[in-house]
Parts: sequence; C-alpha cells; structure tokens
Amino acid sequence: MTTASGPLILGIDPGSIKTGWGVIRKEGQKLVHIDNGLIMPPKDMEFRDRIAFIFQGVNEVIEQFQPHCLSLEEIFMAKNAQSALKLGHVRGAVMAAACLRNVPLVEYTASRVKQSVSGNGRAEKYQVQQMVKVILGLKEIAQEDASDALANAITHAFTL
Repeated sequence: MTTASGPLILGIDPGSIKTGWGVIRKEGQKLVHIDNGLIMPPKDMEFRDRIAFIFQGVNEVIEQFQPHCLSLEEIFMAKNAQSALKLGHVRGAVMAAACLRNVPLVEYTASRVKQSVSGNGRAEKYQVQQMVKVILGLKEIAQEDASDALANAITHAFTL
C-alpha cells in the first residue's frame, strides 16, 4: 500500500528449506527497514506440503504488511536440475500468493540485485549482506536469506 510516507516493498528470497522475506519503506531518498524474517517449513515435511506452507507464510506476510509490490529474484539456471525444479515450485507459490492478494510482482536478475546494492554485479554474498546492513542502518547483518530478500526490495526501491 502507498501511504503518505512512501510505498512498502516486500522482497522475497525463495527457498524450499528457508524462504527469506524483508519489508522496507521508501521515504523520499531514504530506505527504512520495517521487518524481515524467514518462512521455514518443518524439516521432516513432505515437499508438496512445504510448498503449501511457504504459500501460506507469504500470504500471512502480505496480509500483515500490505505491501505496494513484491520484488523477487528472477530464476537462474542452477547446476542441479532437481534444485532448479524445486526453486521453480517455491517461486510459483510466492507468485500465486502475490496474485491472490493483488500485489504487483517485479523481478530482477541476481547480478542486477548485487550491482544495485553493492555496486558490483559479481559481489560475494557477504558483501551484499554488509551493504544491506549499511543501506538500511541495521544494527547487525540480517540472516542470510532475509538479507537477500531485503536486497531484492532495495533493488526495486532504487528503480522507483
């Protein structure tokens, strides 16, 4: 939702073990960290049930924060076909949740996210995490998947 103080952007880092999420608000040139976290299905849960769990978790985050849009990393070619298929299922659950809630979805390549946040399209994960901390004025680095989600949200905020 867009408010007098600026749009809320939900970033998602999809994963079948941990799906990271992060919410920021763009206030003029300033980016404000609202919240972040993980959606973590139980480890012993069947894969199909993990997808439903993630879908429900994303729905709950959208319901709680009412974001203006959802930013998601574009799919990439993984080295392992099975991993790519699983990631595709999780991305589908995230996209379905956004569609169900009428939240516009934007996608960025991994290199665009790295470039946007760190100035280097080939930055290491730790460099991106450090820059997310600096850009948002966090006291500590967010958990890896949540930090990646925040990086997605930051990338979209920089394009607005």
